[in-house]
Amino acid sequence: MNDSNTGAIRLQTQRSHYREHSVPLYLTSSFVFEDAEQARAVFAEEEAGQVYSRYANPNIDELLEKMCYLEKAEDGFAFASGMGAIFGSLGALLQSGDHVLACRSLFGSTHQLLTNIFPKWGVSYSYADAGNPEEWESLITPATKLILIETPSNPGLELIDLEWLGELKQKHNLLLVVDNCFATPVLQNPTDFGADLVLHSATKYIDGQGRVLGGIAVGKSDLIAQIRYFARHTGPAMSPFNAWVLSKSLETLRLRVEKHCENALKLAETLEGNPALEKVNYPFLPSFPQYELAKKQMRLGGGIVTLEVKGGYDAAKRFIDNLQMASISANLGDTRTIVTHPASTTHSKLSEQERAATGITPGLVRVSVGLESIADIISDVTQALERV
Repeated sequence: MNDSNTGAIRLQTQRSHYREHSVPLYLTSSFVFEDAEQARAVFAEEEAGQVYSRYANPNIDELLEKMCYLEKAEDGFAFASGMGAIFGSLGALLQSGDHVLACRSLFGSTHQLLTNIFPKWGVSYSYADAGNPEEWESLITPATKLILIETPSNPGLELIDLEWLGELKQKHNLLLVVDNCFATPVLQNPTDFGADLVLHSATKYIDGQGRVLGGIAVGKSDLIAQIRYFARHTGPAMSPFNAWVLSKSLETLRLRVEKHCENALKLAETLEGNPALEKVNYPFLPSFPQYELAKKQMRLGGGIVTLEVKGGYDAAKRFIDNLQMASISANLGDTRTIVTHPASTTHSKLSEQERAATGITPGLVRVSVGLESIADIISDVTQALERV
């Protein structure tokens, strides 16, 4: 299969004797062995085979095969949520005394991991600004173990030059961990630039319909072996049902993401210059500060548009409350258009100074542009802005 879209559709767990066209659900906690010797051999990893659904499961195996194919990765592990994937991966790879260099623009819960949870176990961190490459190398210490980034970031859509960062991590022999949730493998493959580990909240675009939670970590096999050991013994396993849903969702991922991008670009172009807005941010708008970088490393601009509403929180609140079709939710990547006010919800646990440092202002609204008719999306957003 030369095309990744074909792989997402055709890769499948081996059929049973029933010759099913779509893989069945394997809702079982455990698996049986032919005899005691087979049980010993499978546990000793001398023979391949299923043991226990906390370890692996045919539905999860199928999902991971597809994700590894799409992200050009050697191996992977599936978690119960996106944050499970971030915590489980970092928890497996870090130890007391290690240092993490991270982009300042991170999802709120990832920020909490670095600032409040890992320090309890002796893991330190430094933040670097996405737009200041000279700062990154100065923050690397002998204790630095890995670099952690999101690109585009949540919610500010800041980009990091993956080619440059891959060279930096190679120079200092560090691990590069990339949260690819916003772009998905449809728009960019961080492994092309030297990323060692790629993470996803599968809850977002991988599912794409707001149905289930899930997290994915894919990357180099030696790193996944460490993550698999950590996760098997701490228990953040994905359910077989969720894996079945997510695997089926991958069959339409490219079609959905391409339409999200088409709608998002049209919305951004329409809203640019709207008198109720200070700014419209979208990576494939020529006015976007990192437009050239976006065109260099992303195939399309993504499904997220951010709006800076004039008048701060009160104006942003009026805009959101006057929407008639769009949903108000903390999720994103859904077929339905969703609006979020990050400063009061997803990033509310950050201090005002921390939010300001990542471009999260009181008037910032994140729009996850859905698959509805673009005319209806534009109509809803513009009428709400008129009421501001």
